[in-house]
Amino acid sequence: MVFEDIFSQLKIERIRLEQEKPKIIADKREKNSLVISELISSGIDVEMQFLPVADFLINNIAIERKTIQDFLGSMLNKRLLRQLEELKQYENKLLIIEGIDEQEIYNDNNKEGINPNAIRGFLLSILLKHKIPIVYTKDYKDTAKFLSVLAKKKEREENIRAKKKSFNRKEQLQYILEGFPGIGPKSAKKLLKEFKTIKAIINSKEDELKPLLGKKTGSFLSLLD
Repeated sequence: MVFEDIFSQLKIERIRLEQEKPKIIADKREKNSLVISELISSGIDVEMQFLPVADFLINNIAIERKTIQDFLGSMLNKRLLRQLEELKQYENKLLIIEGIDEQEIYNDNNKEGINPNAIRGFLLSILLKHKIPIVYTKDYKDTAKFLSVLAKKKEREENIRAKKKSFNRKEQLQYILEGFPGIGPKSAKKLLKEFKTIKAIINSKEDELKPLLGKKTGSFLSLLD
């Protein structure tokens, strides 16, 4: 009888510990990430799901993770701008930039050719315009430690009903134009205000574009040839 009571208590304790095990929901596209293996080896329960927004969900905090190389690349092709907009569906969100011990983020010789001040300006925009905190981690192990700390805080129900952000027609056209090198939000808005459609912009003449684009006109037209 005594042994039965002991085993019963042990079973209850085991179930309790399993229920209290910190949990992280990770996007399936992160399955081969070293961060995932590090989390699992540290005793974190990682549940792989398809997440339309963010790489990780922890206690209703949406977390986008970027290595420095990925951060610079997605900054250049504007992909990160859309991801930041999508993160805003969550009250609590976070951007992790991983690898500051492995790569210099402001390197003048980065292969993307991005001016260091442009990177600084973009980081300020993330903080001030998008209101998204940034955490810099040394490497994947450091990233996993940050995620573990978050997971061990009191859990709340994760919101996995977030959807890809739907842009209206005007926003879609502006997004396309901003994909051209040298065309930022201001230039894109000017072009759309004047010409209304992408087709009209492409068919426009140099003397029509110059008042709107200035010195950028020549390089913009060369992309259309």
